[in-house]
Amino acid sequence: MHRPLLVATSLLVAFAATTARAADVPVADVDALLQAIAAAQPGDTIVLAAGDYEVHQSKIACETPGTADAPITVRAAEPGAAKLRFDALEGFHVRAPWWVFEGLDIEGICAADSDCEHAFHVTGDASNTHIVRNRLHGFNAMIKGNGEPIGPGMSYVHPDDVVVEYNEFFNPAPRDTSNPVTPIDVVGGQRWIVRGNFIHDHAKGGGDNISYAAFLKGHSKDGLIERNLVVCELLHSGQVRLGLSLGGGGSGPDMICEDGACKPEHERGIVRNNIVLNCPADVGIYVNAGADSKIFNNTLYNTAGIDMRFAETTGVVHNNLLMGKIRDRDGAVTDKQNNLAEATLEQFAAWFADPAAQDFTLVDGAAFVDLGLAAPDVTDDYCGNLRDDGTPDIGAIEYDGDGCNGGLPAETSGGEPSTTGDPTGGDTTTGDPTGDPSTGDLPTSGASDGPTTGSPSTATDGGPTTDGTTGAATDPGSATAGDTSPEQDDDGGCGCRSGSPLGGPLALLALAAIRRRRPRRA
Repeated sequence: MHRPLLVATSLLVAFAATTARAADVPVADVDALLQAIAAAQPGDTIVLAAGDYEVHQSKIACETPGTADAPITVRAAEPGAAKLRFDALEGFHVRAPWWVFEGLDIEGICAADSDCEHAFHVTGDASNTHIVRNRLHGFNAMIKGNGEPIGPGMSYVHPDDVVVEYNEFFNPAPRDTSNPVTPIDVVGGQRWIVRGNFIHDHAKGGGDNISYAAFLKGHSKDGLIERNLVVCELLHSGQVRLGLSLGGGGSGPDMICEDGACKPEHERGIVRNNIVLNCPADVGIYVNAGADSKIFNNTLYNTAGIDMRFAETTGVVHNNLLMGKIRDRDGAVTDKQNNLAEATLEQFAAWFADPAAQDFTLVDGAAFVDLGLAAPDVTDDYCGNLRDDGTPDIGAIEYDGDGCNGGLPAETSGGEPSTTGDPTGGDTTTGDPTGDPSTGDLPTSGASDGPTTGSPSTATDGGPTTDGTTGAATDPGSATAGDTSPEQDDDGGCGCRSGSPLGGPLALLALAAIRRRRPRRA
């Protein structure tokens, strides 16, 4: 008769015990950090005091599940002041859901670049991981997401609903490795969000010399890549550096991908409101076998443009402002409307205050302001300001008086738009930690002749182009996408062996903020 009351009482006691256990756990050295993570329970917040934490072990395993109401958090007491240094293949190996990592400065310090692969390896059951406001450098793929064979019949399980936002990714020099180099390298998984990150200087100095800023591939689904700033060449230059991608260089074998099949490489992905610049050797956005892709309102400066590639690629390319061409290649069929393509350096210089320094303060917007198509998938702009004046602009920024001018991505809070775009505002030592088969940088199925490297274009006059975009005149030296190099990329497994937040590169952009402001459109 009283059994329901007993059950309810037991649940209440269990909840109270969990709540009582959850606590802030202060740590100030490596041993305390390792102990805190090993003993972590849902609701714990592990708080790292300012200082250096040099970790000399193969990985830090994060295997206790948090919950939606009580995630496990690892954060710096003072953003950027807890400096973690790893000299192993990877740093945090996350295999359980609901972990949060915030405000950490994480550096790979391996003597050989091939020995420092990932700051975060997010795999298997690690859904709802949140990686926010960190500074990551000294790794080949700072964030690696992929599956683990832990499902029925050893099928691969992939982490879903992972959020990677407002981080800085860079390397101070090209990586001296033939391993894949891509700061955000995701194979499989659904509903990943890559938002508001500053990604720069992602260069691969060995092997095929091809790298990406970020990609979602491996039959991943419903990904969102928005409001990121990608500067391929800021601290150093050279190699073939691509911007953002759905599909990357392709994946294989099929068993490591979602649904046991790697094609299409991505479904229903959205790439919107990003600024990509100074990727002169290749395209700013690359879609490889991306079904129902939506490429909206991106601004690409000094890149070879946008490539939509292979027969699986479908979707729309609308309202993008760019140098270079928008091309359907190798059987891709997409709808292209209201893009302003093939612009020149001179035109960008006339339109904006200083685009090479990420300053997109409006000077003359007659060619693109109020000329975009309304799109239900695009309600805000690069700074999170609402596109609410009834006549959307072409490109990443909506010039409606809200004060967005480029610079570092501005974080929004609680859904409220920002008003500043100012830059100041298994053992992993010998192989793949997940047991994934790996073929290193061998060409992958369906992508054997690769992304594109730049080649000089010939001058063209303005007006509509053959792909339905609005073409601006191109000068003889502007880059367009060619077919001069084979694609070499990883198979989707872990790439295995063969300061303060405003310090370093961020300070360079802060200096760029001290400039003469020109009037913006009211």
